[in-house]
Amino acid sequence: MRSVMVQIPNTPTSADVARLAGVSRATVSYVLNNTSAVRISEPTRRRVREAARELGYVPHAAARSLRAGHSRMVLMPAPAIPVGPLYSRFLNELQWALGRLDYTVVQYGSVGLQGDEAARAWAELRPVAVLVPGAGLGPQGVHVLKRSGARAVVTLGPDRVEGAHALLMDHEAVGQCAGAHLYEGGRRRIGVVVPEEAGLEAYSRPRLAGVRQALQGTDATVTELPLAYTEEAAARLAARLAVPGRESGLDALFAYNDEYAMLLMRALQDEGVRIPQELAVIGADDLMLGRLLRPRLSTVHIELPSGRDLAELVDRAVRDPGGEPEVHRVLGASVVRRESS
Repeated sequence: MRSVMVQIPNTPTSADVARLAGVSRATVSYVLNNTSAVRISEPTRRRVREAARELGYVPHAAARSLRAGHSRMVLMPAPAIPVGPLYSRFLNELQWALGRLDYTVVQYGSVGLQGDEAARAWAELRPVAVLVPGAGLGPQGVHVLKRSGARAVVTLGPDRVEGAHALLMDHEAVGQCAGAHLYEGGRRRIGVVVPEEAGLEAYSRPRLAGVRQALQGTDATVTELPLAYTEEAAARLAARLAVPGRESGLDALFAYNDEYAMLLMRALQDEGVRIPQELAVIGADDLMLGRLLRPRLSTVHIELPSGRDLAELVDRAVRDPGGEPEVHRVLGASVVRRESS
């Protein structure tokens, strides 16, 4: 039986890149790791990158982590709830900004795991930082992550978690804006559309509470209207609202977001309800599609934190893991009045 020799091509190394570019291995490391502490001319940087590209050389993440004493992985648990265009844009900006700082962003799907149990699963990957959207993570989960080597844990939600940096998002302010706008427009019987989908309570309940706060002490009433995000559910609710006198005599609706507002507004128009003459409608998120409807959809414009600012917070925390956790209130809300209200 004849044996066949198979030649396995050599994997290029940083030494190969250094020889081809005519520089030291240290210079290759500085350039490919985007080290800003060492001044290297742009022509030299370009020469190193071209040599690495020609040889097919890619830096070894594990080896780099060993040298640094920690990884460059920033773990972001995948949201367990549907995320709209507004949050998707924020995530894209954040990932781009972290990439510019030489971090690798990994989204982790932890279906079925919640809170501190999920934190143990995240810790197995040994990330240098973890960004946790929503509620659920507790102080014990933060402790587990830090014991595993995470230098920064940042939560994005309504409340602080002991030991973690916090970006506090006050969704009550969204409801307060909508409620005040409808009241100032003469509306007194206001329905608030609350999603039936599981997982959205951390956002929808504060928005409902915000409407109630805005109207407290006035002659206005607030009616909670649960709604599943389906055409059938919207048609059923619209049929109830369209009967003579309408449910609870409502004269205005604040929907959880623009998507729910558009879903219900279309169903109401199919039932012959005139918007805004009979029923004013306002949503939240300020999506482009809302401007294309007729009548154009009023909305609450939401200012999410800058992805670049959050990336810089992560970088500061990684460089100084013993620093005092930072707390920032980051959610801004303002009404954009259009024809629907």
